[in-house]
Amino acid sequence: MSVTIYDVAREANVSMATVSRVVNGNPNVKPSTRRKVLDCIERLGYRPNAVARGLASKKTTTVGVIMPDISKSFYAELQRGIADIATMYEYNIILSNSDERPERELELLIDLFGKQVDGLIFMSDSVSEEVREEMSKAPVPVVLAGTVDGEQQFSTINIDYEQAAYEAVQKLIANGHERIVFVTGPMTRDINRLHKKIGYERALRDASIEVREDFIIEVQDNYDNAYSAWKEIEQLPEKPTAFFVGNDLLAVGILNGIRDAGLSVPNDYELICFEHSLLPRIVRPQLTTIAVPLYDIGAVSMRLLTKLMNEEEVAEDKVLLPHRIEERDSVK
Repeated sequence: MSVTIYDVAREANVSMATVSRVVNGNPNVKPSTRRKVLDCIERLGYRPNAVARGLASKKTTTVGVIMPDISKSFYAELQRGIADIATMYEYNIILSNSDERPERELELLIDLFGKQVDGLIFMSDSVSEEVREEMSKAPVPVVLAGTVDGEQQFSTINIDYEQAAYEAVQKLIANGHERIVFVTGPMTRDINRLHKKIGYERALRDASIEVREDFIIEVQDNYDNAYSAWKEIEQLPEKPTAFFVGNDLLAVGILNGIRDAGLSVPNDYELICFEHSLLPRIVRPQLTTIAVPLYDIGAVSMRLLTKLMNEEEVAEDKVLLPHRIEERDSVK
């Protein structure tokens, strides 16, 4: 039979309340009594019931994490950063997959708050009004990881996506390109519409280059659509000379389209994309990218959440982590 708090109290000749205070780190226990209780816990092999402790302390030491698609390496790397810091601070994680559907995000929020998590990390391409309203009512802290919040309502950890896009396009312009195509995932997503696209357009305007709508190609976020988009780009009356691509999966679709047409990168076209996985290093030529610190976004999100949950002082809750351009072979 499992050892109970009653067994520890009887062995240590103290009350169950005293054992509970020791287990929960209450300072109002004499050092000698604390030592005696801890010795009994170790000798008997007592394992405190986490649920019971949660009921007593009104804390569950559990954090909810909602992400769009755990199968994508982008989110897997973020989750690894979250998990490492959660383990360090002795929090458990309930990981939920929203399938990139706002209605599912809402269901998961309600479910996790019902499970009385101590805090929540939320990831999505956009924050719907329904989700925003539900998070606004949350009795616990919420941190958005790799998710922009246009209303600046919640704590967020990101990079400066607009500035990163600006620098990438600026690099292509510095290499002599004026006809630069922007290939992006759905513009319904805030990061694409309000950050990457804005950075692309700003770089062109600062260089006195016309922003052409036919050079902004919107596709679904998958390889096949990007590959098909290349065939549309081939038909443009005026051919581009370079590509800025919103993520690495789309970039590989464009790269393979170019190569299957008997052309080459970087000799015929130069290409820069955002890096969210191993793909830019696996393909040949290796792709020049904006390196997104995915692990760090997850880790910093979890550390910020621990501070908010424990009511520690927080110097900044809208954090922009540094990014860099990783020089490889798709740009001369």
